Amino acid sequence: MRGPPITIRCECGEVKDVPYGERWRCEICRRSWNTAQIPAEEYWGLMREMRRLRFSVIGVALGISLVFGLLALLVSTGFILLLPLVMGVWFLWYMPWWRRKLRRRIRTLPKWQLHPE
Repeated sequence: MRGPPITIRCECGEVKDVPYGERWRCEICRRSWNTAQIPAEEYWGLMREMRRLRFSVIGVALGISLVFGLLALLVSTGFILLLPLVMGVWFLWYMPWWRRKLRRRIRTLPKWQLHPE
């Protein structure tokens, strides 16, 4: 599995997105950059955490859908009428809370300083 690319800003001003573990040579100043300088356990641990945060939102959405589907099927189809209300709460309360949580985590991410080889 490949992670998201790492943005490298060369000292000469050139910017390039490079996949983790690969090398890049700046076309302007000929410096060589290696993204493998980033510790693998930190990088992949971060990728696991971001995946877990995405799956938590999907899990909550599936759980709500399952509950309302079962209620509509087993109790009364009138529960389907509550679905727009629940979706409104989802989009007006839960998703902004989740986005704030994600942004807070992203702001605390480490910024690795790569050095040219």
